[in-house]
Amino acid sequence: MEMNKAEHVQMKESDSLERKVAAMSVLLEAHAPLVVAYSGGVDSAYLLAQGHRILGRGMLGVIADSASLPRQALADALALARSLGAEVEVVKTGELDNPEYAANPVNRCYFCKAELFTRLDELARGRGFRAIAYGENADDLRSVRPGRLAAEEFSVLAPLKEAGLGKEEIRALSRRLGLPTADAPAQPCLSSRIPHGTPVTVDALAMVEKGEAFLRGLGFRVFRVRHMVQQGGGATARVQVALEEMGRLEGLQEGVLGAGLATAGYAAVEIDPAGYRVS
Repeated sequence: MEMNKAEHVQMKESDSLERKVAAMSVLLEAHAPLVVAYSGGVDSAYLLAQGHRILGRGMLGVIADSASLPRQALADALALARSLGAEVEVVKTGELDNPEYAANPVNRCYFCKAELFTRLDELARGRGFRAIAYGENADDLRSVRPGRLAAEEFSVLAPLKEAGLGKEEIRALSRRLGLPTADAPAQPCLSSRIPHGTPVTVDALAMVEKGEAFLRGLGFRVFRVRHMVQQGGGATARVQVALEEMGRLEGLQEGVLGAGLATAGYAAVEIDPAGYRVS
């Protein structure tokens, strides 16, 4: 029976996706044994799962741990790795000790990735791994990502990007594997909640983490607590939630939000009427 146009398009898309997965597999095999920079996010979780499936013990996942990583995110990432049977280690990174990072310039992520890749390069060289890979995808080429420069300086592989896999394709492939990250919202580091030019400190990061843990406890799924320093001291929590969750935010009993965020150390609270947006 002749396929209709929609079925033909779907078949072509499926064939294209399978070719991309095959290309990624070839890249992984060609550079084994390798270290995978793993954060527990959508991209790195898929890369870890595929690396483990293809290479087994020829791959080691490594999580960078610092004050900019929420404790819950670390626990979730480790739990996912255990469920996959993938070997993962945690290394401490010291990006906050670097004044260039702590000053929070627009290229802050460069200094973070440079610190990460320095540690991973040392680990790889010392333990006989041939390469390092991280989870940059093909869609990331459309945006300015300072961390990419650090990856290039350390010759870090980007198998997802090289295979042409974009974010939605990675989500679809993650669903096939049953990964809980398939539909997870983006979760950049806690430092991203602090406006560029405002110093990143351990105390500020702890406030953001506590504030977001409070919102998570209220049942919100996609949100941010933006850390806004007030003139004369103190900080305001600028709360952003997904537009579809705004009604629930506005329906909270008066004082609930302020009281909860006060326990995190915030002197005042603002609700962003535009809702959550990537930044």
